[in-house]
Amino acid sequence: MHEVIRNVTDRIIERSAPTRALYLERIRAASVHGVNRQRLGCSNLAHAMAPMNEREKNALSHMTQPNIGIVTAYNDMLSAHEPYKLYPALIKRTLMDLGATAQVAGGVPAMCDGVTQSQPGMELSLFSRDNIAMGTAIALSHNVYDGALYLGICDKIVPGLLIGALAFGHLPALFVPAGPMPSGISNAEKAKIRQGYAIGAVSEDALLKAEAASYHSSGTCTFYGTANSNQMLLEMMGLQLPNGSFVNTNTPLREALTQEAARTLLTLIEGRGEYKPIGGLIDERSFVNAIVGLMATGGSTNHTIHLIAMAKAAGIWLNWDDFDAISKVTPLLCRMYPNGQADVNHFRDAGGMSVVISQLLEGGLVHSDVETVVGRGLERYIVEPSISNGAFGFMSGARLSRNKEVISSVAEPFSDEGGLKLLCGNLGRSIIKTSALKPAGYLIEADAIVFESQEELQSAFKRGELERDFIAVVRFQGPKANGMPELHGLMPPLGLLQDRGFHVAVVTDGRMSGASGKVPSAIHLTPEAAKGGILAKVMNGDRMRLDVENGTLELLVSAEELESRTLLHPDLSGNRHGFGRELFSTIRASVSSAEEGGSIFDTVGKERG
Repeated sequence: MHEVIRNVTDRIIERSAPTRALYLERIRAASVHGVNRQRLGCSNLAHAMAPMNEREKNALSHMTQPNIGIVTAYNDMLSAHEPYKLYPALIKRTLMDLGATAQVAGGVPAMCDGVTQSQPGMELSLFSRDNIAMGTAIALSHNVYDGALYLGICDKIVPGLLIGALAFGHLPALFVPAGPMPSGISNAEKAKIRQGYAIGAVSEDALLKAEAASYHSSGTCTFYGTANSNQMLLEMMGLQLPNGSFVNTNTPLREALTQEAARTLLTLIEGRGEYKPIGGLIDERSFVNAIVGLMATGGSTNHTIHLIAMAKAAGIWLNWDDFDAISKVTPLLCRMYPNGQADVNHFRDAGGMSVVISQLLEGGLVHSDVETVVGRGLERYIVEPSISNGAFGFMSGARLSRNKEVISSVAEPFSDEGGLKLLCGNLGRSIIKTSALKPAGYLIEADAIVFESQEELQSAFKRGELERDFIAVVRFQGPKANGMPELHGLMPPLGLLQDRGFHVAVVTDGRMSGASGKVPSAIHLTPEAAKGGILAKVMNGDRMRLDVENGTLELLVSAEELESRTLLHPDLSGNRHGFGRELFSTIRASVSSAEEGGSIFDTVGKERG
């Protein structure tokens, strides 16, 4: 085991000891022998099984066989989740053949960040994660379930489902993906057309045709953003079947994996196998493995927020120093868009998670002695699912890449360090994604141009006011200000300016997600402007310095001058109503900082220390 990884793990275990112990004690207290529905009265149980067929009712009435809850994020607007419409029936048939029953315990909302991007609805995106966690808890609160299958893929959905699952940490759990759509037009061509549209060289009709050729069918979008980073993390944490995340949707192998997921869950339930509740199955080492995977694959920056919130739900405390230390010793093994031109289908064909996990184990960068849904040991994930002679099974997986332009090795990585870095300075703490930066982007010193929204920057670009070196300060975009929407609208104009030879960067208390790339972007700045951060004092023309190599972000203004300035308090009333935003006022008022998980939950936090 690499010394730094071991030391970071030990620090996490030490700082988490009081709350982790309390969480595990709560799991033990919630666990019972036998099926959970034994605790219900006859009227309660009659309500629960009223819509079931006679065979299912008979199974539940005998109080011996497990009943599985299905928590689904199905809707048919979100392409990644549309295939889930068929999953409950398939899961029920599979489990009934094994003597068990299943019910759709509840549905949770699943919004598409691709649809709400740069729209008012995006201001609900981050908050939807905690809403999903609460919806998961409501679904499972009926207490008739002995385990749960979670159907979710995309950005806030998987983190929300996992937070909810950990609130029911005494139940065995397994996550079930639906797979990516087939590859559409190349990412390079799509980016070129988007930039052409930004300068008026491409028509709106041509842009729509290009976008529709990229996002063209059911299944997860194929670029390596937050949705696909979620899938990678679930495998690194042992909560999903091995190397099955990126098997295409609506294929025989995908269907076979779904059935195998149902069968596997039964092996984790008391009386059907070795009892492995999710709250005990994952631990501090599981989260360290997840962070290593994030760095090695160049995954989404959103997980510097989500992993902290997910870990806290299990009584585990992570911070950005952990991410930074791990990134410094984790080689970058993958090149997927936006860090390269490959997509997740190319990644799968190159060997996928089997190769990544094999290489990380070889380099001593991940904990091998962890529990997973398929048994103890991360080595169990160096396999590939297949159907041979009509039978499903796992065969030995690739340990070396089949395409070294997509997946490299620990001996010859794309970079010696991972894809993220912590920046600190007089403005606070922020995260920058480095895996797609060219060397010229590692040090930017320029004057600040201050914007209160991404739309302000876009307008300035169209007026021709940004043809120079500068650092765009886009503030009042944090959780408390407006829900921390993603700011992808910044990328086309800034990317064009960069291509024209200007040195540009972004500093913001907002998010950029997994689709940010070549423009240096110090994001998630904490403390945010709306909570009194120094970012609220920055003025046009202030000199700023963003230094990736040294991990610093500095406003080059004297302490005396900053002390004399007043904090700006802009009118944010326009972000408080419309598109349901008025319903989330209590969340904005109580949400924690980005480094604290951007969450309203305290779970076991009050008892810490």
